[in-house]
Amino acid sequence: MTYQQLGNSDLYVSKISFGCMSLGNDHSKNADILYSALDNGINLFDSADLYQNGGNEISLGKAFQGLRDKVLIATKVGNQMKPDGSGWDWNPSKAYILKAVEKSLKRLKTDYLDLYQLHGGTTDDPIDETIEAFEQLKTEGKIRYYGISSIRPNVIREYVKRANITSVMMQYSIMDRRPEETCLDLLLKNNIGVLSRGGVAKGLLIDKPSKPYLNYSEGDVNKLQLEIKELIDSKKSPAHLAIQFVLKHPALTSVVSGIRTNDQLMDLVKIFEVPRMEGEEYSRLQNILPINVYEQHR
Repeated sequence: MTYQQLGNSDLYVSKISFGCMSLGNDHSKNADILYSALDNGINLFDSADLYQNGGNEISLGKAFQGLRDKVLIATKVGNQMKPDGSGWDWNPSKAYILKAVEKSLKRLKTDYLDLYQLHGGTTDDPIDETIEAFEQLKTEGKIRYYGISSIRPNVIREYVKRANITSVMMQYSIMDRRPEETCLDLLLKNNIGVLSRGGVAKGLLIDKPSKPYLNYSEGDVNKLQLEIKELIDSKKSPAHLAIQFVLKHPALTSVVSGIRTNDQLMDLVKIFEVPRMEGEEYSRLQNILPINVYEQHR
C-alpha cells in the first residue's frame, strides 16, 4: 500500500480507502472485512450517519474500538431523518451539525473524527453558517478536518472560496470524467485532496453486463469493456486498470472503494504490485469515448 497527504491536512491516507456503505448488517462479518482491510494497509474508513440510519457507524465503531490510533475515520452529515422514519430532509444548519456530530461520535465510540464531510450541498444553503459549525468543531477538538462530498461544481467552488476544506469526495471514473472539466485542476491548485468514488462505475468496468451509463449508450459501454479486455493480462485485473486510471490524475489522493468480499479486497490491494499504467495506455483509455461534462449545477 502507498500513502499520500490529504490536501492541507497532516493526514496520510492509503491510496485505496474503504467505503463503508458496502457493509452489511452483520457486525461480526463487517469486523472481519474491516480488520482484513486494516491488515492490508488501508487506513481510511469512510461512513455516513445516513447509512443504515446510523447502523453503519455503529458497526465501524464496534470493530475499531481499541484500535482508534490505527485508523482514520471519516463520516458525513446533512441528511436528517424524518420523525416517522420515512426518509430524510436536507439540513446543513449549524444547529443540526453540532447536534448530529455528538450522535456520530457516540455511535463510532470515539472522541473525535479525522474527517467530517458535508453530505451534499446546494448554493441555496446557509454556507457560511455551515462553515461556522465545522470550524467550531475543529476548535473544540471534535473533528480534525472537514470537507464536502459533492459532485456539483458550483457548490465546490463556493467552499473552495469561502472555507478551509481539506477534501472533496466526488464520483470519478473512466466513464465519468466530468470533474476534469470543472473541478480537479481547481482542487489541485488549492491543495485540496480529492477522494473519488464510483471508480468501477457500478461494476460495469469489471464484470457487469453492458448497459447505458450517464450519457453513454449500451454500445458505448460495451466498446469500452472490450477495450479493457484487450488491455488486461494475467497480472492486471479490470479493477486494477479502472483504479489506476483514476489515480493517474495528480489531483487524486485516494479511491474510496466499496469492498464486500475478501477476494475483492485482496485484488484491490495488489494494485501497487502490478505494472503501473503508462502514458500510452492512459491515453488509449481517455480516447475511447468522448469526454462527458456536467450539464447542471455548473
